[in-house]
Amino acid sequence: LQGMAFSLEERLQLGIHGLLPPCFLSQDVQVLRVLRNYDMKKDDLDRYVCLMGLQDRNEKLFYTVLTSDIQRFMPIVYTPTVGLACQQYGLAFRRPRGLFITIHDRFHISTLLKSWPENDIRAIVVTDGERILGLGDLGCYGMGIPVGKLALYTACGGVKPHQCLPVMLDVGTNNEELLKDPLYIGLRHKRIQGQAYNDLLDEFMQAVTNRYSMNCLIQFEDFANSNAFRLLSKYRNTYCTFNDDIQGTAAVAVAGLLAALRIMKNKLSDQKILFQGAGEAAMGIADLITMAMEKEGIPKDQCLTKIWMVDSKGLIVKGRDSLTEEKLRFAQNHPEMKNLEQIIKKIKPTAIIGVAAIPGAFTERIIKDMASFNERPIIFALSNPTSKAECTAEQCYRLTEGQGIFASGSPFDPVTLSDGRRLYPGQGNNAYVFPGVALGVIACGVRHITDELFLTTAETIARLVKDEDLAQGRLFPPLDNIRDVSFKLAVKIVEYAYKNNLATVNPEPENKEDLVRSHMFSNDYDQFAVDSYSWPKEAMAIQSVKL
Repeated sequence: LQGMAFSLEERLQLGIHGLLPPCFLSQDVQVLRVLRNYDMKKDDLDRYVCLMGLQDRNEKLFYTVLTSDIQRFMPIVYTPTVGLACQQYGLAFRRPRGLFITIHDRFHISTLLKSWPENDIRAIVVTDGERILGLGDLGCYGMGIPVGKLALYTACGGVKPHQCLPVMLDVGTNNEELLKDPLYIGLRHKRIQGQAYNDLLDEFMQAVTNRYSMNCLIQFEDFANSNAFRLLSKYRNTYCTFNDDIQGTAAVAVAGLLAALRIMKNKLSDQKILFQGAGEAAMGIADLITMAMEKEGIPKDQCLTKIWMVDSKGLIVKGRDSLTEEKLRFAQNHPEMKNLEQIIKKIKPTAIIGVAAIPGAFTERIIKDMASFNERPIIFALSNPTSKAECTAEQCYRLTEGQGIFASGSPFDPVTLSDGRRLYPGQGNNAYVFPGVALGVIACGVRHITDELFLTTAETIARLVKDEDLAQGRLFPPLDNIRDVSFKLAVKIVEYAYKNNLATVNPEPENKEDLVRSHMFSNDYDQFAVDSYSWPKEAMAIQSVKL
């Protein structure tokens, strides 16, 4: 549990004295040892394995290390390194984490849940591994995502780790390489879809809420587009659930846009926004942008004219073939066009948002054109991991001569321009959203998570960006402050929930901050020594009798 941090009294009472070296260490010294070992690792995958091993051995020390420098460790436990870790999950596999439920466990999911040792589960992150980041179908290897996500629930938001459960729903994989991989840890057949898949999901949702209550938060993660929207629509009004790829990405992107407006000194409804990509993330962001514009007093039909989308077949316009119901909502009256450079030159958007995982999609020509018809062009390259980004921070800043307002999904290093200015690219990381949302939802027992709650989230994050951050190019608070950001966001969500009758924890507490704090995890070690004391000597006298 805590190694050489056990006191002598604890070692004696626990019967482990002699099993540890005769040395007593503070947690700070243990952190130092971890960091020195960490620095010896040769690459990021080794560093990931090192940290996951620490999580298995000493959970409190793991979170102390993470929170000691979240900006340094977040790219290892989550994007971009977690993507590589998922691809190499069979090789990096040491010890199972989370619950694996397969298509063959139909009618027995409630029994599987009893295998999990904790009974007080407040938050679940579940995936079926079909669309892991921008890497595609990784099947059971995708378990690294729920594990990493929930690690950030605790590190960034303070959600108690024993109340978190990562779940993999294994229905097979269509990835031929994995099916042939001798190290693959999942079911070796093609994905099961259709009614059997739907029945599995229905049973899972029912079994989870039967065991852990209707207040248990269930976050859907990295499901394919064909299932993500459908499942969100199906379950959102029945269960406490959200889809981070749709709603979490939307909140962080809109937070970035709202912060950018402080630089541009205008309104969201003044913008013309073009998306490269029309999947889960694009639709989620577009819907939240529409809601934010409506809040500014613009009619919905007028809001929709300000949002343009480009998918693999080109510009989404009315009359084009093969448009899904989601895409049709954002189809514009315009001739068909296919080339992104030509589309941007014709439409002249004020903001472009990349969410299609096409590396380099924002070419030099596109970035320069954006700068030519915008004084401060907004360029968001949000695809993950870094290798899938539409452009780099350096490309954006240099080609716009520092005028571009940039954000990315994965981290980029600061950029120094020829005039000496040093700009810090904003990372539109969903970690600004889901830990604080989860903490707030858990604290006050929100039963259903509304889109309005995510707009409140975006507005709160944007307000927490300081003017000096904006001057340095940051559209989000520094990652070093993310624990504080998550706390303030959770408090705001609790306030919103009680104001709008979404909370179920009664009576309503007067001090919302104390309520949120009471649900937060402490990295400090527990005390294992029992309360030892003695009575007066005469009271402890042993009575005897002569027989």
